[in-house]
Amino acid sequence: MKEGYLIDYISGQEVPDGPEEREATQVFSKILVEDYSYPKDIITTRPQYCVKARPSDMKKEYPVDIAVFKTSAKHDDEVYIIVECKKKNRKDGRTQLEDYMRFSRAELGVWFNGEERLNLRKYEKDGKVFFDEIPDIPRYGQRVEDIGLYKRRDLIKPTNLKSTFKTMRNYLAGNVVGATRDEVLAQQLINIIFCKIYDERFTKPEDMVTFRAGINEDKNAVKDRIVTLFNKVKNKYQDVLDKSDEISKELDADSIVYIVGSLQKYCLKDADRDAVGDAFEVFIDHALKGGQGQFFTPRNIVKMIVDMLDIKISDKIIDPCCGSGGFLVEALRNVWRKMDIEYASLNWPESEIEVEKQKIAIEKFRGIDKDYFLSKVCKAQMAILGDGRAGVFCENSLEKPSAWQSKTQEKIQLGTFDVVMTNPPYGSKIKVVGNNILSQFELAYKWKYDSKKREWKKGKLKESDAPQYLFVERCMQLLQPGGRMALVLPDGIYGNDQLGYLRKYISENSRILAIIDVPKETFMPHTSTKTTIILVQKHKKNGKPENDYKIFMAVCDTCGHDRRGNICGEDDISLVAENYNEWRAKNGIEY
Repeated sequence: MKEGYLIDYISGQEVPDGPEEREATQVFSKILVEDYSYPKDIITTRPQYCVKARPSDMKKEYPVDIAVFKTSAKHDDEVYIIVECKKKNRKDGRTQLEDYMRFSRAELGVWFNGEERLNLRKYEKDGKVFFDEIPDIPRYGQRVEDIGLYKRRDLIKPTNLKSTFKTMRNYLAGNVVGATRDEVLAQQLINIIFCKIYDERFTKPEDMVTFRAGINEDKNAVKDRIVTLFNKVKNKYQDVLDKSDEISKELDADSIVYIVGSLQKYCLKDADRDAVGDAFEVFIDHALKGGQGQFFTPRNIVKMIVDMLDIKISDKIIDPCCGSGGFLVEALRNVWRKMDIEYASLNWPESEIEVEKQKIAIEKFRGIDKDYFLSKVCKAQMAILGDGRAGVFCENSLEKPSAWQSKTQEKIQLGTFDVVMTNPPYGSKIKVVGNNILSQFELAYKWKYDSKKREWKKGKLKESDAPQYLFVERCMQLLQPGGRMALVLPDGIYGNDQLGYLRKYISENSRILAIIDVPKETFMPHTSTKTTIILVQKHKKNGKPENDYKIFMAVCDTCGHDRRGNICGEDDISLVAENYNEWRAKNGIEY
């Protein structure tokens, strides 16, 4: 391929690369095919379809970014949807889209610039052309009138939620009066997402979903329906959501219809990525959360770690820095899949399997996060997905366990977990201070290397320490003998000469199973910190450290997205778990 070019998703041709092409035209082309099921052979991107600039023009000179036709013949009188992807503001984008639709046969139009989206329907009345904003466009084979008339079984698995959430965030930021801070907007969006997931979980396959916005439906009727749904969510999960939580207070009917229209066709419970985590990532970016070392772990990393840990139905699991719950949710789904297979083979009724799933979520899954809002999001999501809310707590994981709330102490004790997996906060600006906390940890003392004796000697307690070092020890403390853990840690831990004592601590207390080097882009655009994942198994009781054993190592060159966070095809991370599990079986390594 020529430098500065990319492959057009629809035509397969090489086209000049640029922000509009890469972030808008190509993204929406893929959405049309994967989310709306339009066949590629009725879509035109290259060569571009053209429309007239004025009714009197003889030639069609205005190129359209994407044109969708009714058949593969692509005649002028069959053009159905026109998509304009120019980087304009909403007002100018709408004006240009209306011009394109006015001078063509297109009934529907979309303006999408990678950041915002607008859907229009054209109709004629008394010889004049009018345009209405609509909540969505129909899927292939649907009528416009069918928009919003979804049964639970009709919902589809989403392919690019981050793009959808980005457009919703920008719509809210530009249209919601009195709520411009991302934290406020995030809370409202996440409340609506919980309504969506609740509706998916408690609607029968043949029934119409409550979370919908019809094409000709009164906006206030949609708002009232969603507010009523949210009240049901609050009533069912009173220990998760506050009575003061509201949707209608911050969002008007137009905003609610926009969000519902954007999400209604999807099944968020079936999404490959953590929907809540994606939403929060879009709203709370590096500028707001980076200073606290809070970065959200990409879904492919989470899935890789869960698959490598090979979690058993009987395992007790904890994430001591759980954030919005990405690791816990993926692990819960993983365990549930195993339960479906095992209990179905025993001819268990489906109802009994569901009861056992909830029991596992309640008894075996634990999470801690010191951020109140994040712990609340995790708690709510676990509640809606599997009723595991009772195992999520807002605490400082590095505090002495005796300083935790009594409920936390009852549910979480050191040395009792089979699996620990986490991405701890890290950064030079977020030091842990206080003798009361630091004195719990061997790694919080000053260590000096004696080159003559070739050993590390323990010194005085430090005045402060980086949290990522202390979390290595706290995670090891949480494990019972023979338990296993996976940590996402900055690369400095593996190569810094001054941190040899930390590597010594890991090797003396556990067997290192795997080290996975991931690309610098993995956590971009939120942080450029280079990380590596380590997987270890704590020594069994009275077990002696091994001096000579094999370690699985992998270097991933690609992570599935670029520096800007845009999804791209190559993803080495998705290949690691299968290779590791084959290697583990070959070498007889048992958990």
